[in-house]
Amino acid sequence: MRYLPKSDSERRAMLAACGIQSAEELFAHLPDDVRIQQPLALAAGVSEYEIVDYFRARAAECANGYASFLGAGVYAHYRPVMVDTVISRGEFLTSYTPYQAEISQGTLTTIFEFQTMICQLTGMDVANASMYDGSTAVPEAAMMAVRLTGRNRVLVARTVHPEYREVLRTYARYEHMPIEEFAYVADAGGIDLDELERKIDDQTAAVIIQSPNFFGIVENVNAAAEIAHRCGALLVVVFTEAVSLGILQPPSAADIVAGELQSFAISPSYGGPYAGTIATKEKFIRQMPGRLVGETLDSRGNRAFCLTLATREQHIRRDK
Repeated sequence: MRYLPKSDSERRAMLAACGIQSAEELFAHLPDDVRIQQPLALAAGVSEYEIVDYFRARAAECANGYASFLGAGVYAHYRPVMVDTVISRGEFLTSYTPYQAEISQGTLTTIFEFQTMICQLTGMDVANASMYDGSTAVPEAAMMAVRLTGRNRVLVARTVHPEYREVLRTYARYEHMPIEEFAYVADAGGIDLDELERKIDDQTAAVIIQSPNFFGIVENVNAAAEIAHRCGALLVVVFTEAVSLGILQPPSAADIVAGELQSFAISPSYGGPYAGTIATKEKFIRQMPGRLVGETLDSRGNRAFCLTLATREQHIRRDK
């Protein structure tokens, strides 16, 4: 049985339907000598997390369960139980935004708030309505940099998740986009800025780093951005642990931020499906892939939401 608390207005409506003024009137027919005259000595309420933790501990008395040491882009965080109910709804479970989306104002409002939150966490101006996952968001960010700069060479740090780099090479194979890696400092685990300076040139479209990186080290984003911008390249910052954005300084020195959102609300689930995102500066918005929900006014002047800058294949004239 679900516990769904009632608001004051809902209580008033229920009382009015029963023709009474208060809940006490429901028990007015009971004699005073059989009614409890003082509050029950009950413990204070606890949070959902504490309830789950308590029963998990009781269950562990009978079975130890399994410790997870996987990590590496997949993280088991506490998630409110309501999350599974919400993300199991068809409009959120699908990888696609709705067609004729303007009739689904609730869905668009949710996506708009999601985009806003991603911008706040990343320090970027605009975020899209999500990508398939973090690994595919990275090559999309690289190809976006290629389009923006007119160059085609991409430098990627070896501290970026190895599977993300593998997906990047898969995309680059048929995109005429040479991928070259640069090293990290063995003692510290962060990128080797000296090697980055030696390898970058005027044909480099993007420098891709991850922070926190695959070793868990917080990279010097500002220093990497300075080196990239000095040569006219764009800096792409990748994240795999989205929760880290809540405590670390946003990578606002980057030009594009791409990453994985699994740790916000999705269970490990044998490796997927997950959800990625790309965020960027406003001046780069027309080269950003994916859907984008914008705010507008309807015919009556009311606040409304719509898909904007929808550069998808069904909206573009085909080549002759």
